[in-house]
Amino acid sequence: MQITPEHQQHAQDLLDFIDASPSPWHAVATLEQRLRVDGYTRLDERKLWRLSSGDRHYVIRGDSSLIAFQVGEKATADSGFRIIGAHTDSPGLRLKPKAAYGSEQLTRLGVEPYGGPILATFTDRDLSLAGQLHLRGKDGVESRLIRFEQALARLPNLAIHMNRKVNDEGLKLNKQTELPLILGQLQNELPPAQQFRALLAKQADCPAGNILSFEFNVYDTQKGAFWGAAGEFLADSQIDNLSSCHAGLCALLDAKPAPHTSVCAFFDHEEIGSESHKGADGSFLSDILERITQSRGEERSEYQRGLAHSLMISADAAHAFHPNFPNAYESCHAIRLNQGPAVKINSNQRYATDGFTEAWFAELCRQAGVPSQTYVHRSDLGCGSTIGPMSAARLGMRTMDCGAPMWAMHSARESAGVMDQLSLARMLTTHLENTARF
Repeated sequence: MQITPEHQQHAQDLLDFIDASPSPWHAVATLEQRLRVDGYTRLDERKLWRLSSGDRHYVIRGDSSLIAFQVGEKATADSGFRIIGAHTDSPGLRLKPKAAYGSEQLTRLGVEPYGGPILATFTDRDLSLAGQLHLRGKDGVESRLIRFEQALARLPNLAIHMNRKVNDEGLKLNKQTELPLILGQLQNELPPAQQFRALLAKQADCPAGNILSFEFNVYDTQKGAFWGAAGEFLADSQIDNLSSCHAGLCALLDAKPAPHTSVCAFFDHEEIGSESHKGADGSFLSDILERITQSRGEERSEYQRGLAHSLMISADAAHAFHPNFPNAYESCHAIRLNQGPAVKINSNQRYATDGFTEAWFAELCRQAGVPSQTYVHRSDLGCGSTIGPMSAARLGMRTMDCGAPMWAMHSARESAGVMDQLSLARMLTTHLENTARF
């Protein structure tokens, strides 16, 4: 195993990307910033589009989902699409609408789990808030990105003296009564809700009376880091699935122009089922693909012909083999960190990969010059899913599921291999550049 400076630079860029994106709304803002630097311009879904070969644009829906694309050199019917799909959200804690309340001379924040986080990993960490604030503006409701950089709240553990079985039975937290965060000590001047509103107003530099609502993600303020004897691993929050968003973005920006239209779709709400107007089970991707075709003066039948020889990669993190828990893995399909991206297969279509796309994944990795692995979940354990199957069904398009291996998926602090991040990006770049017809 040889970690090169290029591996390290790419992995550091991933950590910087994650640390700049403590919520799905911030992730889309980070994606937008990088796309604009590379010459991509934003399109408005409410307006008429006129597109030509080589045009590079992006569309944002609901502030936390984004689709970017480069229009192909040939007609859709002749070239189709090459698509990468990933998701901007991660499991964790979200503030409730009426979050702040007083209890035992403390101001506490009510939260609820978003998706399936490992709740115990959020205890005893330097937590803060990031998301959107919705304000009364001159012409209606205005939305503003908000991030508290400093450690603002905490979920202190119960001492072992009061929980003697914690090391034998694990830490179990009641989602209603034992998850509220401690924000600070009660102040006598204002009720907790007003104190919290004043805190938000100060951060947003706006009158407290203009605040209408907020959507806040609880995030860990600790920055990403390398670890391991040779610095071969990395740790950060939200590796699932901002690592795939980063890889997809790098692929789109690095890929050479092609006959087909190259697309990267970054969806919110994957962790809670994707059933929303901006989720992968909604119309966002199909709407954009069809509008790209129509804006070039092509008919719907040409769009449908193009879909028939297109290919989508659903990029989402994969479960790396953990040596402390060997019985949690399918012995013949265990994948390991720093040994390349893995194609994910499930006969019940929890992953969208079929025999053809499994073979094509191996070919893409060979062309990219990176190693490849194959992941299958244990048959006696419930298998998670991705945006792959729903996207394949909605579009009628060949799709594969793959991702970089990682440890501690859905923890507040996840880990992955340094080398796998560049390998995944190279494979995805090869996918966008490949001109094979299907």
